[in-house]
Amino acid sequence: MLEAIEIAIGGEFERKAQVSASGENSVLPAGASSGQVVTRFAPSPTGFLHIGGARTAMFNWLFARHHGGKALLRIEDTDKARSTPEAIDAIFAGLDWLGLDWDDTPVFQSERAARHAEVAHQLLEAGKAYKCFATAEELEAMRAEQREKKLPMRYDGRWRDRDPSEAPEDAPYVVRLKAPQSGKMTIADQVQGNVTVDTRELDDYVLLRSDGTPTYMLAVVVDDHDMGVTHIIRGDDHLNNAFRQLALIQAMNWPEPVYAHIPLIHGNDGAKLSKRHGALGVEAYRDDMGVVSDAMFNYLLRLGWGYGDREKISRTEAVELFSLANVGKSPSRFDAKKLINLNGQYLREMDDTALAALVAPRVAALMPEFDPTGGIDLLGRAMPVMKLRARDLNELAEGAQFLFKNRPLSMDEKAKSLLDETGIAVLQTVLPVLAEAPSWTAAALEEKLTQFAEAQGHGLGTYAQPLRAALTGQARSPGIFDVLELLGRGESLARINDVTRVAA
Repeated sequence: MLEAIEIAIGGEFERKAQVSASGENSVLPAGASSGQVVTRFAPSPTGFLHIGGARTAMFNWLFARHHGGKALLRIEDTDKARSTPEAIDAIFAGLDWLGLDWDDTPVFQSERAARHAEVAHQLLEAGKAYKCFATAEELEAMRAEQREKKLPMRYDGRWRDRDPSEAPEDAPYVVRLKAPQSGKMTIADQVQGNVTVDTRELDDYVLLRSDGTPTYMLAVVVDDHDMGVTHIIRGDDHLNNAFRQLALIQAMNWPEPVYAHIPLIHGNDGAKLSKRHGALGVEAYRDDMGVVSDAMFNYLLRLGWGYGDREKISRTEAVELFSLANVGKSPSRFDAKKLINLNGQYLREMDDTALAALVAPRVAALMPEFDPTGGIDLLGRAMPVMKLRARDLNELAEGAQFLFKNRPLSMDEKAKSLLDETGIAVLQTVLPVLAEAPSWTAAALEEKLTQFAEAQGHGLGTYAQPLRAALTGQARSPGIFDVLELLGRGESLARINDVTRVAA
């Protein structure tokens, strides 16, 4: 049995009953062609692809793929003042990075204005919409009175039943929907449960502005119908809009979609996600923070959806397992630290060649001397040891720089402190030992140096730290024997020799 909720438009949810929600409604809306599930993601191109939008896109994509249906993309670019080609490109790039492919050609809402207006005129002809000649001054006076009397802020219907002939000749007008004025309207929301509104809470909202252009509310409903959308999965901040849109759907006698309004994402402190919680766009995590696609997909998937105690779920598994019944009703908390930790797990499992290809451009950005042509192979060979402790692509790139430094190496302060008189003496002692090594592999070099250290009555640490400083120019690196093998015999000995020769 679905949980029953009664809602006041513009207000908070008032829960009237606490009963557990059942699984998602598997019945398609009446009139859905061929019974195929069709979902849509409809971002406004006014900026980056928001973390919350990315998760909504994923849930729509997963639901459609799980049911063998279609996932459609619509760009809601009717706000020409704020919509930009750069934002559209950023949305496409972000979705592509997440591995979300879309069926059919993306729809641009701005190209469909004539169709939107056509529907508004059909409603006018059917008596389900009307012309409103109220002036801006009259509407402001109406709102001022409502504020003073602490009444709900909504249009009062003053032109609902008036004859247009009462208006001055050639007076501008908007077209408003005749919303139902009695009874209740219920949506069997697949996440929120049964949600009911008193239709007196609905206002006669504007369909066409005075210049003849369609409003967002009209365009969305027409586009969803024409695209054959059967399931609308979106943030619960749109739940109020659902009733207004449903009034229009019913006025046109169109099939009603199945709704699923998912809770928003909050910060780790429980407050609404904002810039103070960190980056809000997926491109920042991809470009600036070095997160890989699989990790972001997995992390966003688990924000508000779960399958038992499973933490790591691949795309293939997600398609197989996804269900609206497993979407939680409470806001999820975005924790960047958990994302980066998960990212590190994915790095360790990645194919080394593929990982090197992602790291190479970042190394090139850090050091002009890096040659991708030859360096990519060395990066690939380095990945098994480099990725053991790395949490993101930036750490990998920074840690890999020692492989490509030109001689003589520049030293950081900690490396310089290790190359004091004692450290140089150690290197002078160990240099001929390494030069005589018959095999230049990590295992063979470790065996060789271990035997030498034992013979000298020392531990390996006596030699490892000065060697690390001489070979990398820093005090931190992968295991010293891995470093020796990666650099090779010639480069390794030359770097050590540079340090000992300078000291001499």
